[in-house]
Amino acid sequence: MNNVIANRLTKSFNNVKVVDDLSFSVDEGEIYGIIGPDGSGKTTLFRILTTLISPDSGSCKVCGFDVTKDYKAIRNVVGYMPGRFSLYQDLTVQENLDFFATVFNTTLGENYSLIRDIYVQIEPFKDRPAGKLSGGMKQKLALCCALVHRPQILFLDEPTTGVDPVSRKEFWEMLKNLKKIGITIIVSTPYMDEASQCDKIALMQNGKFLRVDTPQNFINNYSGKILSVKSDNIYNLLEDLRTYKSLITAFSFGECCHLSSMYNEIDIDNLIDYLIKRKHKNIVISEIIPSIEDCFLSYLNR
Repeated sequence: MNNVIANRLTKSFNNVKVVDDLSFSVDEGEIYGIIGPDGSGKTTLFRILTTLISPDSGSCKVCGFDVTKDYKAIRNVVGYMPGRFSLYQDLTVQENLDFFATVFNTTLGENYSLIRDIYVQIEPFKDRPAGKLSGGMKQKLALCCALVHRPQILFLDEPTTGVDPVSRKEFWEMLKNLKKIGITIIVSTPYMDEASQCDKIALMQNGKFLRVDTPQNFINNYSGKILSVKSDNIYNLLEDLRTYKSLITAFSFGECCHLSSMYNEIDIDNLIDYLIKRKHKNIVISEIIPSIEDCFLSYLNR
């Protein structure tokens, strides 16, 4: 069963198409990731799906309800965490939870079983103003508020941006637990390690989905070779690799660079000679299995 069915959605601002003729569907009970650079249209799409703005054209149903005609019904069955912390910062943790429960005509106790594992982590701070919480605690409070009415679908717009790695890991464990009880999760994220934890990923750019697939299929269907390249002059290495040959792309990955070609084989001996001529030393080159990020970068670079 599809929880979301979108057909040719379009939305423009100042004559620029931010969502461009977009069609897709999301199955019930899956974690659906939307990945793309800033300005690709992710937030606008989320705002359409949660009925905060209307599309210029096209149609979309969420849990069987039309996003334009049935916006009141949709708001009762979805939870939404926007990218920017949007709870009442001068209200305490407890006051925020009670407020959102009241808005949806429920109580914290009525759906406590759903948020218990999350709430116990913030309960020691229940009398603290939300604005004085750490980034990770704000994230957990926002998630509790989005779940307090037991939604069928949870929309999360880059929920872990700016949060420490430990809190990010804990957050995704929470999402997996929510999936187990049947909640559909649609999440956007800039982190590739998070993308790999989704059941399905949509790569978005300029208002369009370039490709939708499972994380493993992105890797399995990658055509080409990925080389990890290191040298003692990492600062110049990326620039030199990018001028090595046409149709070859290079990106920085921590202490090394990843060099790829979707069309031609890369001659490693020739590459070593090229780098030596540019005064690189201690050159280490190895072929690696492409990561999700490698796959995404190759699509974005086409």
